[in-house]
Amino acid sequence: MTDLLLLFPGQGSQKPGMCQDVAAAFPAAREVWASADAALGAPLSDIAFGGPADELTRTHNAQPALLTHGAAVWAVVRDRIAGRVRAAAGHSLGEFTAHHAAGALPLADAVRLVRRRGELMFAAGEARPGAMAAILGEMTRPIEDICLEARASGEVVAANYNAVEQTVISGEVAAVERAMELAKAAGAKRAVRLAVSGAFHSPLMAPAAEGLATALTSAAWKDPVWSVYSNVTANPVRTADEARSLLVRQLTSAVRWVEVVRAMAAAYPAATFVEMGPGNVLTGLLKRLAPNHAARTCGTAAEVEALLAS
Repeated sequence: MTDLLLLFPGQGSQKPGMCQDVAAAFPAAREVWASADAALGAPLSDIAFGGPADELTRTHNAQPALLTHGAAVWAVVRDRIAGRVRAAAGHSLGEFTAHHAAGALPLADAVRLVRRRGELMFAAGEARPGAMAAILGEMTRPIEDICLEARASGEVVAANYNAVEQTVISGEVAAVERAMELAKAAGAKRAVRLAVSGAFHSPLMAPAAEGLATALTSAAWKDPVWSVYSNVTANPVRTADEARSLLVRQLTSAVRWVEVVRAMAAAYPAATFVEMGPGNVLTGLLKRLAPNHAARTCGTAAEVEALLAS
């Protein structure tokens, strides 16, 4: 039986209709969505299944919706595949879903926690407006040097190392725009502003840290049953205390996705990656980061059925 490595997507993968077919087909998935609605005291499932898109995209809705989608498909396949799972990781918000799947964080606590995280991140963005931009293509200068030069216009940092030729920068608007200009001058194929409500994974998110730390402490954590690789360190996390500390740091730290995937691939050279949740963003990145590893998606009813049959 092939070993499995679970991956959970982050904000941006949400879309109206997400998980609706899974909930219709599998009672376990319906129970997860009902539990999420009850935990929030709000009809999250209605927003996820029916939109509208602008309401679902709001940070405080997108984050719990993505977590619940991942939790729902995991609930359906868990009994069949849990014995084959060796580790998990999630991109930004997805790291919380990974901890839930690893048994470290109960569903109700996880849903409330990421909603609070979304609220805190939105408030930080309102208090200190910022921007994010994707920088695509090879450049003649390191992105860190570009950000350093652009800081003459304000705070800007590399926020997501998604692939060798795809980095997201984050910071104050003028500094992000200056870094985009410098990146293009250094050979970037594209520099694209992202539709986000704040400068995530940058120092501008620091005001959210205290509130998130409080929320993390109030949840009923356990040590994960398998390692969850940290966005901050790209190392495996094995205790609840370490998870809480790193998830606070994640707010203002870069997502080191390239290092995370390569570390997992090196540790488990024969494993198959499974992206659990909507879309295939992480699977697409895997083709460049771990080309020798098999990968599959598990976000729709058909994909769930296929994984159960494997």
